[in-house]
Amino acid sequence: MIRSAVTLSLVSEARGGPFVFWDDLPQAIDRAAELGFDALEVFAPGPDAISPAELGRRLRDAGLGLAAIGTGAGWVKHRLTLTDPDPRVRSKACAFVRSMIEWGAAAGIEAQGAALPAPAIIGSMQGRFGGDVAKESALGWLADALNELAAGLPETGRLLIEPLNRYETNLLNTLADGSALLRSLGVSNVRLLADLFHMNIEEVDSATALAQAGVDVGHLHFVDSNRRPAGSGHLDLLPIAKAILKMGYDGYASAEALPWPNPDAAATQTIRLFRRLFPRET
Repeated sequence: MIRSAVTLSLVSEARGGPFVFWDDLPQAIDRAAELGFDALEVFAPGPDAISPAELGRRLRDAGLGLAAIGTGAGWVKHRLTLTDPDPRVRSKACAFVRSMIEWGAAAGIEAQGAALPAPAIIGSMQGRFGGDVAKESALGWLADALNELAAGLPETGRLLIEPLNRYETNLLNTLADGSALLRSLGVSNVRLLADLFHMNIEEVDSATALAQAGVDVGHLHFVDSNRRPAGSGHLDLLPIAKAILKMGYDGYASAEALPWPNPDAAATQTIRLFRRLFPRET
């Protein structure tokens, strides 16, 4: 069963970015629950933003899960990437991601039960290559970091690596790029985050790309071509939804979208379209 999620950012440095709700955790939880979302996806500045026990309790009391947690604050706030040419910076980046993994796992378990730690997303922290750093070197450092981080996950834990469009990275741009990286890893608990906004820029055909990636896909950002809520751009979402259903995907479709025209309208439009595209058996 595909589940719905909506995003919340607590990172002031990311203001203006593609998150439906901002800053007010209790309000975001209340509204997400009222609209019938299954979970919240949280972008936090660090593991000290709120205690995982409190976050998990608030979500559990509202009947919500924790779909995933973002690690992008490591880049936007601390300027860390896993492919920095300086090994000391790479080490700090790994430490930051590890702290977020532990935070998300604890919060997810508190919200959802012992078998469901929330996965951590690695997007902007993948960095890029250039200058004195060759692509092969950057990919090697990224693979090393993913192997190290994934090896330390809880038994049912998972990492998510997100291909981004060419304006944000030159490292992983397509789902095929991501799948190739997964094949190079020595662990099996890393999956891809398929973001429909990035895919609209980089993929020839998003539905085909999803079908080809198949079981590599562990999370979906459900958004339109212009980063507005799904249904607000020019994406033909019906064949994409059919491909997702056919491949047997059973993760989250999460609204990492601009709060257009306002947070409540963005969340409401998302959940309505989600229900039309991914109807549940009664």
